Amino acid sequence: MSGTVHLKHRRIAVALEREIRSGQVERGTRLPGELSLARRFGVSRTTVRTALAELNEAGLISTRTGKGSFVMFDGRPLDDRLGWAHALAAQGAETRVRVLAITARRDDRLAERLNLDSPEVIVVERVREIVPRTVVSYECSRVPALEGLSELPGRGLGGDSLTEELGRAGLHADRGEQRVRGRRIDEREAALLGRDAGEWFLNTERTSWTAGGAFVEHVDSLLDPEHFQLLLNFNESAS
Repeated sequence: MSGTVHLKHRRIAVALEREIRSGQVERGTRLPGELSLARRFGVSRTTVRTALAELNEAGLISTRTGKGSFVMFDGRPLDDRLGWAHALAAQGAETRVRVLAITARRDDRLAERLNLDSPEVIVVERVREIVPRTVVSYECSRVPALEGLSELPGRGLGGDSLTEELGRAGLHADRGEQRVRGRRIDEREAALLGRDAGEWFLNTERTSWTAGGAFVEHVDSLLDPEHFQLLLNFNESAS
């Protein structure tokens, strides 16, 4: 009997995987519920649940309690040195950005932490969505209030990216560091992300500098762990 159940759940998993990888079921699409899938394949809900668990383990879907299973075929490496917009676009992900606010602030804590010459910064807050309208990240960037950037609160980004604005101001990232941890989002962040307060998100902090040592950007990001993963490569035999 166990062998029969195994074959049944594998048949379902293989069929759904084929639909996901072929693009027949697009990224962000909600899969039918367990009952609907059970009827489609003529099996029990337990068998369907086992098949979905296998797809979840493979990184093809992600199941959120009470909200169903969503296609998550996002397991491709992203190079975010030029920002998430470039990284996602390079992988063919259809995304759009909503700028929430651009403000001028004094950030003494950041200035002390990074040993900046001035605590005056321009803060750019954005959320990033993948089609169909699924918010996958919240980003809060702090950049120096230099000429060309200090006008951003009044004129906005327009059709340009923040990276392009930094480039026009003569700031080109050459080196930096990034820290990653997991944490629960608070009520304000949950409202911006369209999620529930207390949900776990990946939190990255990236600071970049020019080749000459000038501060370029400090960006604090909250990334939906259903779409972003941390991949660590290592070689124990390397000298």
